[in-house]
Amino acid sequence: MERFMDFFQEKMIPPLVKVGNQRHLMAIRNGLAITIPFIIVGSIFLILGNLPFDWWADYIGELGPKMNVVVNSSFGVLGVLAALGIGYHLAKSYKLDPITGSVISFVAFLLTQVTEDFQLDTSKFGAEGLFTAIIVCMFAVEVLRFFVKRNIVIKLPEGVPPAVGNSFIALIPALVVMITVWLIRVVIGFNITDFITMIFSPVVFALNTLPGILIYSALVTLLWSAGIHGDMTLEGIADPIYIQFLTVNTAAFIAHEKIPYITASGFYSLFVNVGGTGATLCLVLLMIRSKSKLYKSLGKVSFPSACFEINEPVIFGFPVVLNPVILVPFTVVPLVLTTLSYLMMYFDIIGRPVAMVPWTMPPIIGPFIATGGDWRAAVWSAVEMVIATIIYYPFFKFAEKQQLEIEGKEENLNTVQA
Repeated sequence: MERFMDFFQEKMIPPLVKVGNQRHLMAIRNGLAITIPFIIVGSIFLILGNLPFDWWADYIGELGPKMNVVVNSSFGVLGVLAALGIGYHLAKSYKLDPITGSVISFVAFLLTQVTEDFQLDTSKFGAEGLFTAIIVCMFAVEVLRFFVKRNIVIKLPEGVPPAVGNSFIALIPALVVMITVWLIRVVIGFNITDFITMIFSPVVFALNTLPGILIYSALVTLLWSAGIHGDMTLEGIADPIYIQFLTVNTAAFIAHEKIPYITASGFYSLFVNVGGTGATLCLVLLMIRSKSKLYKSLGKVSFPSACFEINEPVIFGFPVVLNPVILVPFTVVPLVLTTLSYLMMYFDIIGRPVAMVPWTMPPIIGPFIATGGDWRAAVWSAVEMVIATIIYYPFFKFAEKQQLEIEGKEENLNTVQA
Protein backbone atom coordinates (compact mmCIF):
# COMPACT_ATOMS: atom_id res chain seq x y z
CA MET A 1 0.00 0.00 0.00
CA GLU A 2 2.82 2.38 0.91
CA ARG A 3 4.61 1.70 -2.40
CA PHE A 4 1.41 2.33 -4.31
CA MET A 5 0.81 5.64 -2.51
CA ASP A 6 4.38 6.73 -3.22
CA PHE A 7 3.94 5.86 -6.89
CA PHE A 8 0.56 7.60 -7.01
CA GLN A 9 1.91 10.76 -5.40
CA GLU A 10 5.02 10.95 -7.55
CA LYS A 11 3.70 9.83 -10.95
CA MET A 12 -0.06 10.34 -11.06
CA ILE A 13 -0.91 13.21 -8.72
CA PRO A 14 1.12 15.95 -10.50
CA PRO A 15 -0.54 15.52 -13.93
CA LEU A 16 -4.00 15.21 -12.35
CA VAL A 17 -3.43 18.39 -10.36
CA LYS A 18 -2.32 20.16 -13.53
CA VAL A 19 -5.50 19.02 -15.23
CA GLY A 20 -7.62 20.27 -12.33
CA ASN A 21 -5.87 23.64 -12.31
CA GLN A 22 -5.90 24.04 -16.08
CA ARG A 23 -7.27 27.49 -16.94
CA HIS A 24 -9.98 26.35 -19.34
CA LEU A 25 -11.25 23.55 -17.10
CA MET A 26 -11.42 25.94 -14.16
CA ALA A 27 -13.40 28.36 -16.32
CA ILE A 28 -15.81 25.54 -17.22
CA ARG A 29 -16.22 24.58 -13.57
CA ASN A 30 -16.74 28.15 -12.39
CA GLY A 31 -18.87 29.06 -15.38
CA LEU A 32 -21.23 26.13 -14.88
CA ALA A 33 -21.75 27.23 -11.28
CA ILE A 34 -24.02 29.99 -12.62
CA THR A 35 -26.46 27.32 -13.81
CA ILE A 36 -26.86 25.63 -10.42
CA PRO A 37 -29.41 28.04 -8.83
CA PHE A 38 -31.64 27.78 -11.91
CA ILE A 39 -31.39 23.99 -12.01
CA ILE A 40 -32.30 23.77 -8.32
CA VAL A 41 -35.27 26.14 -8.70
CA GLY A 42 -36.44 24.20 -11.73
CA SER A 43 -36.03 20.95 -9.79
CA ILE A 44 -38.19 22.26 -6.95
CA PHE A 45 -41.02 23.00 -9.38
CA LEU A 46 -40.40 19.64 -11.07
CA ILE A 47 -40.85 17.74 -7.82
CA LEU A 48 -43.85 19.75 -6.63
CA GLY A 49 -45.58 19.39 -9.96
CA ASN A 50 -44.90 15.69 -10.45
CA LEU A 51 -44.91 13.96 -7.06
CA PRO A 52 -46.01 10.32 -7.56
CA PHE A 53 -49.03 10.55 -5.25
CA ASP A 54 -52.62 10.59 -6.53
CA TRP A 55 -53.83 12.71 -3.61
CA TRP A 56 -51.20 15.36 -4.41
CA ALA A 57 -52.07 15.39 -8.12
CA ASP A 58 -55.74 15.90 -7.22
CA TYR A 59 -54.82 18.64 -4.75
CA ILE A 60 -52.77 20.79 -7.14
CA GLY A 61 -55.02 20.05 -10.13
CA GLU A 62 -54.22 22.16 -13.19
CA LEU A 63 -51.35 23.86 -11.35
CA GLY A 64 -49.16 20.78 -11.93
CA PRO A 65 -48.64 21.22 -15.69
CA LYS A 66 -48.21 24.97 -15.16
CA MET A 67 -45.29 24.26 -12.81
CA ASN A 68 -43.51 22.53 -15.67
CA VAL A 69 -43.24 25.91 -17.41
CA VAL A 70 -40.66 26.94 -14.80
CA VAL A 71 -38.85 23.62 -15.28
CA ASN A 72 -38.62 24.08 -19.04
CA SER A 73 -37.62 27.73 -18.68
CA SER A 74 -34.73 26.97 -16.31
CA PHE A 75 -33.44 23.72 -17.81
CA GLY A 76 -34.07 25.04 -21.31
CA VAL A 77 -31.44 27.80 -21.16
CA LEU A 78 -28.52 25.97 -19.52
CA GLY A 79 -26.41 26.24 -22.67
CA VAL A 80 -26.99 29.99 -22.83
CA LEU A 81 -26.15 30.44 -19.14
CA ALA A 82 -23.04 28.30 -19.55
CA ALA A 83 -21.87 30.44 -22.48
CA LEU A 84 -22.24 33.58 -20.39
CA GLY A 85 -20.57 32.07 -17.31
CA ILE A 86 -17.66 30.31 -19.02
CA GLY A 87 -16.90 33.31 -21.22
CA TYR A 88 -16.91 35.54 -18.14
CA HIS A 89 -14.57 33.39 -16.05
CA LEU A 90 -12.16 32.53 -18.86
CA ALA A 91 -11.78 36.20 -19.77
CA LYS A 92 -11.34 37.08 -16.10
CA SER A 93 -8.57 34.47 -15.75
CA TYR A 94 -6.70 36.26 -18.56
CA LYS A 95 -7.30 39.62 -16.84
CA LEU A 96 -9.47 40.74 -19.74
CA ASP A 97 -12.78 42.52 -19.31
CA PRO A 98 -15.04 39.63 -18.18
CA ILE A 99 -18.26 41.25 -19.41
CA THR A 100 -16.78 41.57 -22.90
CA GLY A 101 -15.69 37.92 -22.86
CA SER A 102 -19.12 36.87 -21.65
CA VAL A 103 -21.07 38.81 -24.28
CA ILE A 104 -18.87 37.80 -27.24
CA SER A 105 -19.16 34.15 -26.14
CA PHE A 106 -22.94 34.48 -25.82
CA VAL A 107 -23.39 35.97 -29.30
CA ALA A 108 -21.05 33.38 -30.83
CA PHE A 109 -23.11 30.62 -29.21
CA LEU A 110 -26.32 32.10 -30.64
CA LEU A 111 -24.79 32.07 -34.12
CA THR A 112 -24.17 28.33 -33.84
CA GLN A 113 -27.87 27.74 -33.13
CA VAL A 114 -29.20 28.63 -36.57
CA THR A 115 -31.44 26.33 -38.61
CA GLU A 116 -31.05 25.49 -42.30
CA ASP A 117 -33.59 28.23 -43.15
CA PHE A 118 -31.58 30.77 -41.10
CA GLN A 119 -33.92 30.91 -38.10
CA LEU A 120 -32.73 30.85 -34.50
CA ASP A 121 -33.19 27.33 -33.08
CA THR A 122 -33.91 27.46 -29.35
CA SER A 123 -34.16 23.68 -28.96
CA LYS A 124 -30.40 23.45 -28.25
CA PHE A 125 -30.33 26.32 -25.76
CA GLY A 126 -30.49 23.78 -22.94
CA ALA A 127 -28.06 21.05 -21.91
CA GLU A 128 -27.89 19.80 -25.51
CA GLY A 129 -25.86 22.90 -26.28
CA LEU A 130 -23.47 22.67 -23.32
CA PHE A 131 -20.54 21.23 -25.24
CA THR A 132 -21.04 23.75 -28.03
CA ALA A 133 -21.08 26.55 -25.46
CA ILE A 134 -17.81 25.28 -23.96
CA ILE A 135 -15.93 25.08 -27.27
CA VAL A 136 -17.32 28.31 -28.70
CA CYS A 137 -16.55 30.22 -25.49
CA MET A 138 -12.95 29.07 -25.54
CA PHE A 139 -12.61 30.12 -29.16
CA ALA A 140 -14.23 33.52 -28.58
CA VAL A 141 -12.14 34.42 -25.52
CA GLU A 142 -8.90 33.19 -27.10
CA VAL A 143 -9.57 35.44 -30.10
CA LEU A 144 -10.26 38.34 -27.72
CA ARG A 145 -7.00 37.65 -25.89
CA PHE A 146 -5.05 37.40 -29.15
CA PHE A 147 -6.12 40.86 -30.31
CA VAL A 148 -5.90 42.58 -26.92
CA LYS A 149 -2.47 41.11 -26.16
CA ARG A 150 -1.14 42.35 -29.51
CA ASN A 151 -2.90 45.68 -29.08
CA ILE A 152 -4.90 45.18 -32.30
CA VAL A 153 -7.87 47.09 -30.88
CA ILE A 154 -9.61 50.42 -31.24
CA LYS A 155 -8.61 52.70 -28.37
CA LEU A 156 -10.48 55.88 -27.52
CA PRO A 157 -9.03 58.96 -25.77
CA GLU A 158 -8.47 58.78 -21.99
CA GLY A 159 -11.44 61.00 -21.17
CA VAL A 160 -13.91 58.44 -22.52
CA PRO A 161 -15.78 56.43 -19.82
CA PRO A 162 -14.30 52.92 -19.29
CA ALA A 163 -17.54 51.20 -20.28
CA VAL A 164 -17.51 52.92 -23.68
CA GLY A 165 -13.78 52.31 -24.10
CA ASN A 166 -14.12 48.58 -23.39
CA SER A 167 -16.91 48.27 -25.94
CA PHE A 168 -14.66 49.65 -28.69
CA ILE A 169 -11.76 47.45 -27.57
CA ALA A 170 -14.07 44.48 -28.14
CA LEU A 171 -15.12 45.64 -31.60
CA ILE A 172 -12.42 43.98 -33.74
CA PRO A 173 -12.30 40.67 -31.75
CA ALA A 174 -16.11 40.48 -31.80
CA LEU A 175 -16.14 41.09 -35.54
CA VAL A 176 -13.59 38.31 -36.15
CA VAL A 177 -15.44 35.83 -33.91
CA MET A 178 -18.86 36.54 -35.41
CA ILE A 179 -17.64 36.43 -39.01
CA THR A 180 -15.82 33.13 -38.37
CA VAL A 181 -18.81 31.42 -36.76
CA TRP A 182 -21.17 32.91 -39.37
CA LEU A 183 -19.04 31.57 -42.23
CA ILE A 184 -18.85 28.08 -40.74
CA ARG A 185 -22.49 27.72 -39.69
CA VAL A 186 -24.47 29.87 -42.11
CA VAL A 187 -22.44 30.25 -45.31
CA ILE A 188 -20.84 26.78 -45.42
CA GLY A 189 -23.77 25.17 -43.58
CA PHE A 190 -21.61 23.11 -41.22
CA ASN A 191 -23.58 22.04 -38.12
CA ILE A 192 -21.20 22.92 -35.30
CA THR A 193 -23.40 21.55 -32.51
CA ASP A 194 -23.87 18.14 -34.13
CA PHE A 195 -20.14 17.87 -34.84
CA ILE A 196 -19.11 18.75 -31.27
CA THR A 197 -21.72 16.35 -29.88
CA MET A 198 -20.28 13.57 -32.06
CA ILE A 199 -16.72 14.32 -30.86
CA PHE A 200 -17.73 14.12 -27.20
CA SER A 201 -20.05 11.12 -27.60
CA PRO A 202 -17.45 8.47 -26.53
CA VAL A 203 -16.82 10.30 -23.24
CA VAL A 204 -20.55 10.82 -22.72
CA PHE A 205 -21.19 7.13 -23.32
CA ALA A 206 -18.35 6.03 -21.03
CA LEU A 207 -19.53 8.07 -18.04
CA ASN A 208 -22.95 6.41 -18.14
CA THR A 209 -21.41 2.93 -17.92
CA LEU A 210 -20.42 1.10 -14.76
CA PRO A 211 -16.70 0.87 -15.68
CA GLY A 212 -16.65 4.57 -16.54
CA ILE A 213 -18.22 5.75 -13.29
CA LEU A 214 -16.01 3.33 -11.31
CA ILE A 215 -12.88 4.88 -12.82
CA TYR A 216 -14.22 8.34 -11.99
CA SER A 217 -14.98 7.23 -8.42
CA ALA A 218 -11.51 5.75 -7.96
CA LEU A 219 -9.80 8.90 -9.23
CA VAL A 220 -11.83 11.14 -6.90
CA THR A 221 -11.01 9.13 -3.78
CA LEU A 222 -7.35 8.67 -4.71
CA LEU A 223 -6.95 12.41 -5.17
CA TRP A 224 -8.58 13.03 -1.80
CA SER A 225 -6.27 10.45 -0.22
CA ALA A 226 -3.36 12.69 -1.19
CA GLY A 227 -5.05 15.78 0.24
CA ILE A 228 -6.32 17.11 -3.11
CA HIS A 229 -10.00 17.97 -3.58
CA GLY A 230 -10.87 15.17 -5.98
CA ASP A 231 -14.40 16.30 -6.76
CA MET A 232 -13.38 19.84 -7.71
CA THR A 233 -10.39 18.61 -9.72
CA LEU A 234 -12.57 16.49 -12.03
CA GLU A 235 -15.73 18.62 -12.07
CA GLY A 236 -14.65 20.62 -15.11
CA ILE A 237 -14.56 17.43 -17.17
CA ALA A 238 -17.53 15.50 -15.77
CA ASP A 239 -20.11 18.13 -14.77
CA PRO A 240 -21.19 19.15 -18.29
CA ILE A 241 -21.96 15.50 -19.02
CA TYR A 242 -23.77 14.81 -15.75
CA ILE A 243 -25.87 17.97 -16.10
CA GLN A 244 -26.77 17.00 -19.66
CA PHE A 245 -27.88 13.57 -18.42
CA LEU A 246 -30.02 15.22 -15.74
CA THR A 247 -31.89 17.48 -18.16
CA VAL A 248 -32.75 14.51 -20.38
CA ASN A 249 -33.95 12.58 -17.31
CA THR A 250 -36.03 15.58 -16.24
CA ALA A 251 -37.76 15.78 -19.62
CA ALA A 252 -38.49 12.04 -19.52
CA PHE A 253 -39.85 12.32 -15.97
CA ILE A 254 -42.25 15.11 -16.97
CA ALA A 255 -43.41 13.08 -19.99
CA HIS A 256 -43.83 9.96 -17.79
CA GLU A 257 -41.33 8.06 -19.92
CA LYS A 258 -38.52 5.71 -18.89
CA ILE A 259 -35.62 7.61 -17.31
CA PRO A 260 -32.62 6.94 -19.60
CA TYR A 261 -29.51 7.92 -17.63
CA ILE A 262 -28.22 6.41 -14.39
CA THR A 263 -25.18 8.58 -13.68
CA ALA A 264 -26.97 11.91 -14.03
CA SER A 265 -26.02 14.77 -11.73
CA GLY A 266 -26.81 13.62 -8.20
CA PHE A 267 -25.86 9.97 -8.65
CA TYR A 268 -22.32 10.36 -7.37
CA SER A 269 -22.91 13.15 -4.85
CA LEU A 270 -25.95 11.51 -3.24
CA PHE A 271 -25.69 7.75 -3.79
CA VAL A 272 -21.90 7.37 -3.49
CA ASN A 273 -20.77 10.28 -1.31
CA VAL A 274 -22.91 9.29 1.66
CA GLY A 275 -21.91 11.95 4.15
CA GLY A 276 -19.01 13.14 2.02
CA THR A 277 -16.47 11.50 -0.28
CA GLY A 278 -15.72 7.99 0.91
CA ALA A 279 -19.02 7.88 2.84
CA THR A 280 -17.11 9.27 5.81
CA LEU A 281 -20.29 9.97 7.79
CA CYS A 282 -20.18 6.26 8.63
CA LEU A 283 -16.60 6.63 9.87
CA VAL A 284 -17.74 9.58 12.01
CA LEU A 285 -20.48 7.44 13.57
CA LEU A 286 -17.87 4.85 14.54
CA MET A 287 -15.65 7.59 15.97
CA ILE A 288 -18.45 8.89 18.19
CA ARG A 289 -18.62 5.49 19.91
CA SER A 290 -14.84 5.07 20.06
CA LYS A 291 -12.92 4.30 23.24
CA SER A 292 -10.24 6.71 22.07
CA LYS A 293 -10.65 10.18 23.54
CA LEU A 294 -9.22 11.78 20.40
CA TYR A 295 -11.46 9.91 17.99
CA LYS A 296 -14.53 10.37 20.18
CA SER A 297 -14.09 14.13 20.45
CA LEU A 298 -13.24 14.47 16.74
CA GLY A 299 -16.30 12.41 15.85
CA LYS A 300 -18.60 14.68 17.87
CA VAL A 301 -17.10 17.79 16.31
CA SER A 302 -17.29 16.36 12.77
CA PHE A 303 -20.81 14.91 12.98
CA PRO A 304 -22.88 18.05 12.21
CA SER A 305 -20.88 18.91 9.08
CA ALA A 306 -20.71 15.26 7.96
CA CYS A 307 -24.51 15.11 7.95
CA PHE A 308 -24.37 17.75 5.23
CA GLU A 309 -21.68 16.02 3.13
CA ILE A 310 -18.83 18.22 4.44
CA ASN A 311 -16.04 15.90 5.52
CA GLU A 312 -12.85 17.99 5.58
CA PRO A 313 -12.65 17.72 9.41
CA VAL A 314 -12.43 13.94 9.07
CA ILE A 315 -10.23 13.91 5.96
CA PHE A 316 -7.58 16.07 7.58
CA GLY A 317 -8.35 15.51 11.27
CA PHE A 318 -8.50 11.72 11.57
CA PRO A 319 -6.59 11.88 9.20
CA VAL A 320 -7.66 9.96 6.13
CA VAL A 321 -4.99 11.67 4.04
CA LEU A 322 -1.90 9.45 3.65
CA ASN A 323 -3.27 7.03 6.26
CA PRO A 324 -2.69 3.54 4.78
CA VAL A 325 -5.10 1.84 7.21
CA ILE A 326 -8.16 4.00 6.52
CA LEU A 327 -7.33 4.59 2.85
CA VAL A 328 -8.36 1.00 2.08
CA PRO A 329 -12.03 1.38 3.10
CA PHE A 330 -12.02 5.03 1.99
CA THR A 331 -11.29 3.80 -1.55
CA VAL A 332 -13.26 0.54 -1.45
CA VAL A 333 -16.51 1.93 -0.02
CA PRO A 334 -17.20 4.32 -2.95
CA LEU A 335 -16.47 1.53 -5.44
CA VAL A 336 -18.91 -0.79 -3.66
CA LEU A 337 -21.62 1.87 -3.34
CA THR A 338 -21.12 2.94 -6.96
CA THR A 339 -21.50 -0.64 -8.20
CA LEU A 340 -24.52 -1.47 -6.05
CA SER A 341 -26.33 1.83 -6.70
CA TYR A 342 -25.71 1.53 -10.43
CA LEU A 343 -27.14 -1.99 -10.48
CA MET A 344 -30.11 -0.97 -8.34
CA MET A 345 -30.98 1.73 -10.87
CA TYR A 346 -30.13 -0.42 -13.89
CA PHE A 347 -32.66 -3.04 -12.80
CA ASP A 348 -35.18 -0.32 -11.81
CA ILE A 349 -35.20 -1.33 -8.16
CA ILE A 350 -34.81 2.35 -7.24
CA GLY A 351 -35.45 5.50 -9.26
CA ARG A 352 -32.83 7.43 -11.22
CA PRO A 353 -31.89 11.09 -10.63
CA VAL A 354 -34.38 13.52 -12.19
CA ALA A 355 -33.95 16.63 -10.03
CA MET A 356 -30.97 18.68 -8.91
CA VAL A 357 -30.55 19.06 -5.16
CA PRO A 358 -27.67 20.79 -3.37
CA TRP A 359 -24.74 18.44 -2.77
CA THR A 360 -24.99 19.34 0.93
CA MET A 361 -28.35 17.59 1.24
CA PRO A 362 -28.19 14.90 3.98
CA PRO A 363 -28.35 11.18 3.15
CA ILE A 364 -31.82 9.63 2.83
CA ILE A 365 -33.45 13.04 2.22
CA GLY A 366 -31.23 13.89 -0.77
CA PRO A 367 -31.81 10.65 -2.72
CA PHE A 368 -35.56 10.85 -2.02
CA ILE A 369 -35.80 14.33 -3.53
CA ALA A 370 -33.36 13.70 -6.39
CA THR A 371 -35.36 10.72 -7.65
CA GLY A 372 -38.62 12.67 -7.67
CA GLY A 373 -39.92 11.32 -4.38
CA ASP A 374 -38.98 7.63 -4.66
CA TRP A 375 -39.16 6.19 -1.13
CA ARG A 376 -37.10 3.19 -2.23
CA ALA A 377 -34.15 5.50 -2.92
CA ALA A 378 -34.40 6.82 0.63
CA VAL A 379 -34.42 3.30 2.06
CA TRP A 380 -31.45 2.36 -0.12
CA SER A 381 -29.52 5.37 1.16
CA ALA A 382 -30.01 4.08 4.72
CA VAL A 383 -28.88 0.60 3.65
CA GLU A 384 -25.78 2.14 2.05
CA MET A 385 -24.83 3.67 5.39
CA VAL A 386 -25.03 0.24 7.00
CA ILE A 387 -22.89 -1.31 4.25
CA ALA A 388 -20.28 1.45 4.49
CA THR A 389 -20.15 1.17 8.29
CA ILE A 390 -19.57 -2.59 8.08
CA ILE A 391 -16.69 -2.10 5.63
CA TYR A 392 -15.11 0.65 7.73
CA TYR A 393 -15.50 -1.21 11.06
CA PRO A 394 -12.47 -3.61 11.06
CA PHE A 395 -10.11 -0.96 9.71
CA PHE A 396 -11.35 1.61 12.19
CA LYS A 397 -10.92 -0.83 15.10
CA PHE A 398 -7.34 -1.45 14.00
CA ALA A 399 -6.65 2.30 13.85
CA GLU A 400 -8.43 2.74 17.20
CA LYS A 401 -6.21 0.09 18.79
CA GLN A 402 -3.11 1.93 17.61
CA GLN A 403 -4.46 5.24 18.89
CA LEU A 404 -5.36 3.75 22.29
CA GLU A 405 -1.79 2.49 22.65
CA ILE A 406 -0.49 6.00 21.94
CA GLU A 407 -2.92 7.54 24.42
CA GLY A 408 -2.00 4.90 27.02
CA LYS A 409 1.71 5.68 26.67
CA GLU A 410 1.01 9.40 27.02
CA GLU A 411 -1.03 8.83 30.18
CA ASN A 412 1.74 6.69 31.68
CA LEU A 413 4.31 9.35 30.82
CA ASN A 414 2.19 12.05 32.41
CA THR A 415 1.76 9.89 35.52
CA VAL A 416 5.53 9.35 35.83
CA GLN A 417 6.24 13.06 35.35
CA ALA A 418 3.63 13.93 37.98
